Amino acid sequence: MRYSLSLLIQGEREPDPLSECHANVLVRPPNLYLGGLASGCLLELLWPLGPGLAGGTLRPIIIGLGLAVIGIVIIWKAVRQFADAGTTIPVDEPTDALVTHGLYNWSRNPIYIGLTIIYAGLSIALTSGWALLVLPVLLMIMNKGVIEAEEAYLSQEFGAPYLEYKEKVPRWL
Repeated sequence: MRYSLSLLIQGEREPDPLSECHANVLVRPPNLYLGGLASGCLLELLWPLGPGLAGGTLRPIIIGLGLAVIGIVIIWKAVRQFADAGTTIPVDEPTDALVTHGLYNWSRNPIYIGLTIIYAGLSIALTSGWALLVLPVLLMIMNKGVIEAEEAYLSQEFGAPYLEYKEKVPRWL
């Protein structure tokens, strides 16, 4: 099934013949996170909620960049697990293996957790209150427009093993 903006608004799906080949998501996750961060920073420039964009002291920069590094490490480890399993990462390519060990034993979406931590860290480093306020909307879009599409695809692709994994391991944490 093809996911579109109508899914987020009305919960409807449009048929798509390619849905059996890969997860048809509303947007690629890195693009969504970058778009959310850019939107938050633009809002911060127009209507500052605090000291203004990048107007803080060294403390938010250190804390924010520290969080970003943690997010990068999580993503790196999760990507390595995909590579070791011989499967792809992009959501618009077929998945060849179900990865359920390592970080994927704790969360079904450690890459998205890493992206969220990076996003939060950069929002803090840039002192963008708006970017942090955009984050819940971004996560709603991730859940509805990306993760649910991936879960439907993985259920179809892997059947019972994925459904058992889905029952045991939480979507986020």
